[in-house]
Amino acid sequence: MLIHMAAMQALVVPLENLTSVLVSTLVFVVLGIIIFALAFLIIVKASPFSVRKEIEEDQNIALAIVIGAVIIGIALIVSAAIQG
Repeated sequence: MLIHMAAMQALVVPLENLTSVLVSTLVFVVLGIIIFALAFLIIVKASPFSVRKEIEEDQNIALAIVIGAVIIGIALIVSAAIQG
């Protein structure tokens, strides 16, 4: 597969900018994980049943799909916020 050279050069970070790129990446990773954890806690607290029991013991696939959709939706919102 051929990759356009300009797109390939956009992925290259100069060495003097590497630390700032790594720090900003780590900040966004931690922020994203915190947002995902908060969203999952809201789902667990808002539901009138045990989410863990429903997914693990009762194997409720529909609930797992809904929680996965919420996580994907939050990921899209976080990525749009990061890109500005």
